[in-house]
Amino acid sequence: MRAPLLFRVYVAATSLLIPFAAWSETRKLRRQGVPVLRAHEKLGHASQPRSGGGKLIWFHAASVGESLSVLALITRMGEMLPRAQFLITSGTPTSARLVADRLPPRTVHQFAPLDAAGPVSRFLHHWRPAAAIFVESELWPQMLRMTRATGAAMALVNARLSAKSRAAWAKKPALAAYVFDVFDLILTQNDDMAQAMVNMHAPAGRVARGINLKSMSAPLPSDPSVLAPARVAIRDRPVWVAASTHKGEETIVLDAHKKLLEAHPELLLILVPRHPDRSSEVAGIVNSGGFSCAIRSRGEQPKKGEAVYLADTLGELGNWYALSDIVFLGGSLFPIGGHNPFEVVQADAAVLSGPHVMNFAETFADMTETGAARITPDAEALAEAVGMLLEDSSQRDAAKQAARDYVQGKSDQLSSIATRLIRMLKLEDETL
Repeated sequence: MRAPLLFRVYVAATSLLIPFAAWSETRKLRRQGVPVLRAHEKLGHASQPRSGGGKLIWFHAASVGESLSVLALITRMGEMLPRAQFLITSGTPTSARLVADRLPPRTVHQFAPLDAAGPVSRFLHHWRPAAAIFVESELWPQMLRMTRATGAAMALVNARLSAKSRAAWAKKPALAAYVFDVFDLILTQNDDMAQAMVNMHAPAGRVARGINLKSMSAPLPSDPSVLAPARVAIRDRPVWVAASTHKGEETIVLDAHKKLLEAHPELLLILVPRHPDRSSEVAGIVNSGGFSCAIRSRGEQPKKGEAVYLADTLGELGNWYALSDIVFLGGSLFPIGGHNPFEVVQADAAVLSGPHVMNFAETFADMTETGAARITPDAEALAEAVGMLLEDSSQRDAAKQAARDYVQGKSDQLSSIATRLIRMLKLEDETL
């Protein structure tokens, strides 16, 4: 297939911009504490050797959620392919740190190369992947076409593009067809996304519904050195968590908390904004709502009389889930798309969410039908749901059990997805 004009323009532009992008990206990583050797992985310079034995299967994900979502799949494929080696790439220091603590056997992590000829060429020359599996919406045109040119088999799994991304691809049909043609298999999260991929000129015969790999993720890690002092500070206070909140949602959550305090005066809200750089803004909202709060980034613990604990740090969500079995997921009270309910379930907590859950539409539809999740569209409904779960342990236990049953049903499908990938990517000889 001939490269469309827009692709050729993109390649030319990246060749001009790569010096500036390389400087910016490596500087950003260095500011976040990444050693210089590892920061240069962005330029395609590997920091680890490639093992000589077995085919190498490369997984590429964007950030924390996507990276963690494929670890169970890598583990299962590793059990089926005992001679294979695995590489997982991502783009953020947080994802690198969390993945490094949970790498499956025979797996290494690297930062993904920038989408330009030099970095991608160096990366591919070193790692020589037999297969490349991309996750969700990480569709870098040059990386995809150069990988395909090596002869590597390729798949897109857990495919999910936002409405904005779909509209953008729809305006570039020739480029979309050229990019999506690299994949031997495209597995989407649901039927609607499968049809959307076909509408965006993905090869219809290679598109199929898979499963949401985030349902396969292991529980988020928790740190005893963080949990122990928090538990001492909290003592026997009842606790609920509002996780991954976005701008505008904190006010609604705090209104619900104010109502709850009337019946539960010792209740503690652990408020976890999606973006920790909003910490000062959120602290101001908390204070203007009449609450005093402790702030995690300052090393503070919630004291008696403080009704809110502002957990404004990255990579610690597993700690806060471990402190409560009632979790409200933000990004859902406004049209943002919602966040991952599976992480809540795996922490053995009841799931609450607002109504705007486009990113997990089928998941929440199934979970609410079975009682595994509850939708709370406003402060009043949220206060009512949290109050019910606080006061009625049988209802709380029933919600948690329904959620566990739902996730267990999904996990039974993991082997079939792994088998399909092995077959479609022609990796069967690694089972010997």
